Amino acid sequence: MEGAAVGGVIGLLLVALVGLVIGAIAKLLMPGPDPGGWFVTMLLGIAGSWVGSFVANALGVGIGGGAAGWIGAVLGAMLLLLVYRLVKKS
Repeated sequence: MEGAAVGGVIGLLLVALVGLVIGAIAKLLMPGPDPGGWFVTMLLGIAGSWVGSFVANALGVGIGGGAAGWIGAVLGAMLLLLVYRLVKKS
């Protein structure tokens, strides 16, 4: 039982770390002022990863964990960052 709980916590930490990296890449590719800090970047990265994977699967592309998965996740994070900027601007 303990192993499953530790694996779950480690899994969440890995998702947060990957989300932070994806969010940072998205911010680097979309320069300009952003209305959020590192926590918002991480959340956008995590959500962007999910959105990119969901859209790819819906289109039948079915990206995996390789380079295509990273590209889809970064594109999803960039889309969410753009929407976030537009919402915060108005």
